[in-house]
Amino acid sequence: MTKEEQITAEAAIDRYADMVYRLALAQMKNRTDADDLFQEVFVRLVSHIGELQSWEHVKAWLIRVTINCAKKHFDLYWNKNVDYLEDEAKLRGEEAYEPPEEHPVRGAVSKLPPKYRMAVHLFYYEELSVAEIAAFTGQKEGTVKSQLHRAREMLKELLEDVGAG
Repeated sequence: MTKEEQITAEAAIDRYADMVYRLALAQMKNRTDADDLFQEVFVRLVSHIGELQSWEHVKAWLIRVTINCAKKHFDLYWNKNVDYLEDEAKLRGEEAYEPPEEHPVRGAVSKLPPKYRMAVHLFYYEELSVAEIAAFTGQKEGTVKSQLHRAREMLKELLEDVGAG
């Protein structure tokens, strides 16, 4: 491995920070939790960087850890038993987060249940194959294909409801 190919935490952050943040934001649906998730993923990376042998391994590891951390967040007792206010940012006097490319499709994707939202995000936004998504999520390829199919059906309904379909 040459010097410029050396895998370091700093190089991994430079290379994959946007991908991890997009995935974190897609799962958490608010910037505060996405920021926390992003930080947790890269703190874990620092302690495991020596175990990662290639950039493909780093990318796969980051996706897997981001997914696991998001699942852990939703499994916490607090998060299972608390309803978040949609206008919580407005109550704090802050501007609500609006994705830079606000689009009906992105809004519809954000309304999908987490397992469908994750499959759609990884397939369309991160351009991963069904096989890669199955490997990262620990599911069978058929399950991922079903999730994508169901997500497309839900998106079709959501977009028809807003007149964008």
